[in-house]
Amino acid sequence: MVKSYLRYEQREVLGVIASGESNISYDNSGKFLLSPALDKVGIWNVRQGVCSKYLSASSSSSPGPSLGVTTIAPSSSSSLLAVGYADGSIRLWDLDKGTCETTLNGHKGAVTALVFNKNGSTLASGSQENDIILWDVVGETGLYRLRGHRDQVTDLLFLDSGKKLVSSSKDKFLRVWDLETQYCMQIVSGHHSEIWSIACDPQEKYLVTGSADPELRFYTIVKPDQESQPSQNTRNPDESLPVNKWEVLKPFGEIERETKDRVATLRFNKAGNILACHVAGKVVEIFRVLDEAASKIKAKRRIKRKKEKTEKKKGSENGVDNHATQEENILTVVVSDIFKPLDTTLKAGKKICSISFCPTNPKNSLATLAISLNNNSIVIYSIQRISHEQTQAIELAGHRSVVRSLCLSPDNSLLLSTTHNAVKIWNPTTGNSLRTIDSEYGLCSMFVPVNSSNKSASNKYALVGTKAGNVEIIDVASATCVEVVKAHGGDLRSIAAIPNESGPVGFVTGSTDRDVKFWEYRKLKKSGEATEKLTVSNVRTMTMSDEVVKIAISPDAKYIAVALQDSNVKVFYLDTLKPYLTLYGHKMPVLCMDVSSDGDLIVTGSSDKNLKIWGLDFGDCHKSIFAHAASVMDVKFVPNTHYVFSVGNDRLLKFWDADKFELLLTLEGHHAEVWCLAISSRGDFVVTGSKDKSIRRWDRTDEPFFIEEEKEKRLEEMFEADLDGAFENKYGPKEELPEEGAVAAAGKKTQETLTAADLIIDALDMAEAEVLRITEHEKEKTMGKVSKFVPNMLMLGLTPSDYVLRSLSKVQTSDLEQTLLALPFSDALKLLSYLKIWTTNIEKIELICRVAIIIVQTHHHQLISTPSARPLLSDLKDVLHAKAKECKDTIGFNLAAMNHLSQLRAMKNDAPFRDAKSKLLEVRSKRARLGESQTETRGERKKKKKQKLASDGHARQPQFCSAGEEAYVKVVMLLLSNLKSPVKEQAMSRPVPSEMRICDDLIVFAFESLDAPFVQQILV
Repeated sequence: MVKSYLRYEQREVLGVIASGESNISYDNSGKFLLSPALDKVGIWNVRQGVCSKYLSASSSSSPGPSLGVTTIAPSSSSSLLAVGYADGSIRLWDLDKGTCETTLNGHKGAVTALVFNKNGSTLASGSQENDIILWDVVGETGLYRLRGHRDQVTDLLFLDSGKKLVSSSKDKFLRVWDLETQYCMQIVSGHHSEIWSIACDPQEKYLVTGSADPELRFYTIVKPDQESQPSQNTRNPDESLPVNKWEVLKPFGEIERETKDRVATLRFNKAGNILACHVAGKVVEIFRVLDEAASKIKAKRRIKRKKEKTEKKKGSENGVDNHATQEENILTVVVSDIFKPLDTTLKAGKKICSISFCPTNPKNSLATLAISLNNNSIVIYSIQRISHEQTQAIELAGHRSVVRSLCLSPDNSLLLSTTHNAVKIWNPTTGNSLRTIDSEYGLCSMFVPVNSSNKSASNKYALVGTKAGNVEIIDVASATCVEVVKAHGGDLRSIAAIPNESGPVGFVTGSTDRDVKFWEYRKLKKSGEATEKLTVSNVRTMTMSDEVVKIAISPDAKYIAVALQDSNVKVFYLDTLKPYLTLYGHKMPVLCMDVSSDGDLIVTGSSDKNLKIWGLDFGDCHKSIFAHAASVMDVKFVPNTHYVFSVGNDRLLKFWDADKFELLLTLEGHHAEVWCLAISSRGDFVVTGSKDKSIRRWDRTDEPFFIEEEKEKRLEEMFEADLDGAFENKYGPKEELPEEGAVAAAGKKTQETLTAADLIIDALDMAEAEVLRITEHEKEKTMGKVSKFVPNMLMLGLTPSDYVLRSLSKVQTSDLEQTLLALPFSDALKLLSYLKIWTTNIEKIELICRVAIIIVQTHHHQLISTPSARPLLSDLKDVLHAKAKECKDTIGFNLAAMNHLSQLRAMKNDAPFRDAKSKLLEVRSKRARLGESQTETRGERKKKKKQKLASDGHARQPQFCSAGEEAYVKVVMLLLSNLKSPVKEQAMSRPVPSEMRICDDLIVFAFESLDAPFVQQILV
């Protein structure tokens, strides 16, 4: 009988706040911060500092390597979020629902740039393969591919209401694309190194680029309505030249940067008055953007200073006077007059990965800037006019550096992890960080186990071995370091507990000082303390011939194995410390080892990438396995079994059967080298720690699997990995891209598109066979042979045409074009014959039109030369046009009705007061006015009353006013009191009618003169 095993799958990722491979970004409200977390996107509540949810692309149904997030772009007009991944795919997420709406496949390399247009209907993406793809967000499909860059696309930007696109690349060029004609209309050169980022202010006046050059380059954006109307306030040196309608970006000037590192990110805040320049280091240079009036004043001062300097040098000559007069008449505003560096430069404690401005600003600062650091943390700064200050930090939920060791408590309720400066205690079930304790560089750790003489020590104390050779005793409950014991003179590499059956309960440590020391636990009560605390004392020491790398003790406490730097493993009797065995065979030092629960086997992992399984009875090597593509960093037996888990620097976790010497599972998920692992006492879950600062939990499921099936899956994955190369001529000459750019199809052939094409072909064949059976049955009926027709059960009770339509509708919208391209012409012709029948289904008109267009465009020449296709095309020409027009009219009618309903709703009296924000502002203004009135003195009140009576004029005659009319007059007077003096005089000079209609006239006049928000507050 074939043996089956239970599958392990990834359940949770712990400790990742922000990974450095992607950018961070605020959502539209500014309440949440979107942060990349390796293969997920974390949504952090900024005020609470808590992650509310994760957007994860991986699932149990799609095994394989987890895809790293490379770029994030939220839509400014909706709740959509575009996330680019390392495999070239783009996923659109709904932030409100937390669900993935669609997946767009088109790039072959990692996505490096994403940007939405203003209304969120179009998405532009750039990748490492040098191409730019435009996507229809509503239709969930690719529009076209723009080719022209010779290196990786680094940044994208929409201009002119989404009609133009600016792209930057490592090829040192900027390209301006006209999206209506799909043509590169301008190429901007001048940079001496790769362009890494571009930014544009919200008013689309200026565009700034950043590269490794020591300066930032600024360009003015020429809009179509400004081409024929040059500015009269500033001098344009090219006014005498003819206007080039293809020139969108004109050089404006340069500003020297303070730092020499390359520019990584350039961003404007939402108001457009702050520009942040993040360099590839710890510095963010901040520029203040002055408005037009302030920049002109600064330019006048600059010209005045220049004139004074010139007069001092050359004296008052006529030529100098004429030149100065010209400078005064024609004011020249340069880039330094508009972009002014702030006095302070923002410097972070660690290297900065990305920055993002908050769309909402507090009252006392210019902007709020969020910064992600490469030590897995996020810091938020408040930018002020002359300084900046840190307001918040999100860092407690993860480690700052590599996770070096992991250990689980005896009851599996706590998980302890160590790094270079801290010890963290986690709840492995919920993934929450419970305690953070300052520590030295921890290399190994363990919980104090349960034993007969010290049952209260379970989960109460933990031991950490440090790089300085110390043993730190951690009190878990109080999250404090009780004692630090100097144990070794070198790095304390390994620590192992002595099982309970042995004499004195304790542990063993090994170090690079070649000593193996044996310790026992003791309780010590210090003076002035009410409770006893745990301490340790050295009872024995064994000196080895080389540095100790790893120690393992058999569960029966009979043997102790010591791995040395000379690539050998020496086994001793634990009680007498006499040599028992020496295990030779590894070519490089043994980094990890473990003994099985029954004490029969010992497994060792080495830097030579091999796992060796030994018998502890004779010390013979049962099997040597080439396990990992890099060094094997840790290995553990599953308790009470001969199953083995191993991790290595190849980022993989592998599951082995040590009896059959077979690889059972390969679990991919980590994005960097995996350094440690821990297994629960029941073997139901495994925890791994990595250099990517993440801790992953892998749970055992109830799903069985077989070794042969897993081997077949691995072969299929190898085939899918080489799928792109299988359909291309790798050795053929590559196509030369034209200088002005080119346009190509947006899709990409994937395994999903090939599978969908096969399903459509099967559906067409099955439908054709069913049609033949139906015609034969009709012939038999006409001949008098009455027999009951039995439809094909596989068609689910559908007609042949409906069954084919069902198969076609299952194809994702983004994969439809590539799926139809994979169909042979014969099947495409069959599919074309069903389109006329499907036109009766009005809900599928859009799909039918897309299918018809793609098939005709793809097989145009063959359709022309095929006589049987001409009647089909002529019928479709009339039917599709009429059906599409009918659908368009229906949608237009519904849109008009919805617009009319929205207008009716806006016309209601209470419509302006439904906004909670306006209500809040109203309450605040009332409280402010009340506070001001309470602080006024009696004399000030009398003065204001006299001034009000003197200025009332017409409204001081209340003899014809009732109670309601008095309130009406008060509203009029309040409006008039807020009018500016010239307007107020004009209002008061109007003729006074004898009726109450004066109030209506004055209210209309005030409405025309005041701002709408203020009028709404007054009316409430």
